Amino acid sequence: MSALSESQAPRRGATMRDVAALARVSIKTVSRVVRGEGGVSPELAARVTDAATMLDYRHNLAASTLRGHGQKTAAIGLVLMDVANPYASALHRAVEDFAHSRGTLVFAVSSDENPARQREVLDALLSRRVDGLIVMPVGTDHGSLLHEQRRGTPVVFVDRMPATTEIDSVTVDNRTGSRLAVEHLAAAGHRRIAYLGDLHTIWTAAERYAGYIEGLAHTGIPLDPELICADLHSAAAAEAAAGALLDRPDRPTALFGAQNLVTVGVLQAIRKRGLQNRIAVVGFDDLPLAELLQPALTAITQDPATIGRVAAEILFARLDGDDSLPRHEVIPTRLLVRGSGEISADLRSPHSQ
Repeated sequence: MSALSESQAPRRGATMRDVAALARVSIKTVSRVVRGEGGVSPELAARVTDAATMLDYRHNLAASTLRGHGQKTAAIGLVLMDVANPYASALHRAVEDFAHSRGTLVFAVSSDENPARQREVLDALLSRRVDGLIVMPVGTDHGSLLHEQRRGTPVVFVDRMPATTEIDSVTVDNRTGSRLAVEHLAAAGHRRIAYLGDLHTIWTAAERYAGYIEGLAHTGIPLDPELICADLHSAAAAEAAAGALLDRPDRPTALFGAQNLVTVGVLQAIRKRGLQNRIAVVGFDDLPLAELLQPALTAITQDPATIGRVAAEILFARLDGDDSLPRHEVIPTRLLVRGSGEISADLRSPHSQ
């Protein structure tokens, strides 16, 4: 017996023939309307539009390439926050490598953490009838993606948890990784450990902040709100925030950058002040050539290649007919010790406490 209930089972999407029947017009008329061609009266165009809306019809831009080739397009969509981000790029490559082994192309697009842009790029991918989607979702409203899955397009979330239990997902243990970073800095004698993180509305950022709080609690360090800088969505914003912290008379002795671009900004602020060997740093996510820095960056590392591969494995299993209950795979993080996180707190410094 299928693990999916009847309400969860994929439903066939409406066809142009269905729209034509409901609107009481010819298929050719429907084709002209959905393609934006002329030669159709406003009355007929309105009937077609209303029928398409009622049937939740999506025009298939790939239909001409599908004639005589079955119903699959041999393409999947990959929606990331920014394909230029090193983490996203590594994840993209892993998905692409797995898809290539299955004779499938990957269309990768960026959402820029913008719900409207995400909806736009998803519509573009779905209009081309991609066989499935791997998505780094924006926000907490995942109703449209759940709707697409119920229409028959498998969806897998990466990096962030879905707001529903009906969608597969692959994440890392963000909270444990952040707690480990704080505990590592505390073991070097640090009591003033600043947190610098991405937008608090992002699930991963919220989890990493929670891990920071847990790390302070586990090491007996009081929470100081003045050492918390959230909603830093660029390296420039992180540099400005880190600089403000470092310019204080009671500056922190250690900084935790909870996202790769945030860590870049933190390192820039430290370098400009010549504090490379006086302020400890741990970053969440590794950076390209991080081992060449002086000192080299200590980081909580993710494994984007494994995340991408596991997400692709799940997606293609669904495409092959796997209808088991939705899966949530958690990929562990690890602490990579290189030097920046092992700088001891200078207890004799007037900047320490």
